[in-house]
Amino acid sequence: MIGVQVDEGVWTLTLNRPDKANSLTRTMLEDLDDAVAHAHAASARVLVLTGVGKVFSAGADLDEARAGLATDGVWERLSGRIAALPCLTIAALNGTLAGGAMGMALACDLRIAVPTARFFYPVMKLGFLPQPSDPGRLVALVGPARARMILMAGARATAEEALAWGLIDRIVEPQDLMAETATLAADARGATADHVAAIKAMTAAR
Repeated sequence: MIGVQVDEGVWTLTLNRPDKANSLTRTMLEDLDDAVAHAHAASARVLVLTGVGKVFSAGADLDEARAGLATDGVWERLSGRIAALPCLTIAALNGTLAGGAMGMALACDLRIAVPTARFFYPVMKLGFLPQPSDPGRLVALVGPARARMILMAGARATAEEALAWGLIDRIVEPQDLMAETATLAADARGATADHVAAIKAMTAAR
């Protein structure tokens, strides 16, 4: 349910459970975490997260969420590992991004999305707290008021709103999503891992 493709320093991790809106099971999250760890060990220059179908991810699998996955530490561990990567990380969002899946996209350096994508994180409605690092990353991108719009008021942002707020960096037609991702990845792909890591460190938030 997780595809891993490696091509000359570019690691592409693909959520492949379209019949369930790419909702995430514990096994999928652990597989993602393992793949990110391997990408780091292999000195990846670019890591891409994307999905199959019309939804990037609806968040946690409902049955597993009810059994405790919604509050499991694996979400925080995965987003932390993505954020710590010394390479360029791109979330190529093929559709809606919801719930706990927001964390892995917030941890990326760049987020591009198709026009039909929607963005929401209904923790207030569901009675959960967001994973610990998610609110800070969200505030850094969109500011405190819009973060509260999403986390407290249950806003479902359109792609246009998400772009205006700073939650995503570009809107791309579905047929062009991976080509645009490849274009964004091209310079880092052609550099050394040390060069990529140095520029990423220089552009880190202070």
